[in-house]
Amino acid sequence: MSYFIEAATQIIDEEGLDAVTIRKVADIAGYNSATLYNYFDNLDHLIFFALLKHFKIYVIHLSDYIKDADNALKKYFLIWEFFCYHSFQDPRVYHTLFFKQFNQPLRDMMQEYYALFPEELEDLPEELEPMLLNQDLTLRNLALLQNCVREGFLREDDLEELNEMTLLIYESMLQHLLTERVEYTPKEATRRTLKYIRMAMKVFNNCVDTLGV
Repeated sequence: MSYFIEAATQIIDEEGLDAVTIRKVADIAGYNSATLYNYFDNLDHLIFFALLKHFKIYVIHLSDYIKDADNALKKYFLIWEFFCYHSFQDPRVYHTLFFKQFNQPLRDMMQEYYALFPEELEDLPEELEPMLLNQDLTLRNLALLQNCVREGFLREDDLEELNEMTLLIYESMLQHLLTERVEYTPKEATRRTLKYIRMAMKVFNNCVDTLGV
């Protein structure tokens, strides 16, 4: 299985996502196409797993990035900052991972992947697992916001609206970068996105500035 994933990853890195075909992956992996179908349901299944190898860089460094945050609200903004910076460096990969309509439930593929490669989650705090095991950004962000509710930073009644506002901000910037409607660097795109996410949070929590986040 790893041979096929590595072959697909190589094609994505060298030729782009659209160049991935079953035949090409099988040739590079050194197996025939029929063997590939013993492990993957279809091309989407394989591509999703290959893209998660790109996502791995974000996952394995996330704990270090948020280790100094001493409350849920600070962690929330740091996680978004780290996620934005990584996704804005490769918007096509992240758009495919989180917004493409795959042929089978994405949640199932996400959980299947980490069941096969559990070492990629080894160093992560347990509190982040509900977020990382959900490929649906609505559920991922909601898991983080619920941590803020438990620590008293937000009201449960505000989560739906705040969640929607935040995801609209992120998806809009990702789409802009994907279609090259803006020429922001990943760093500048991240700065702007975090600014707007903080503004959205302030609508429901007026202590964002006083907490230094």
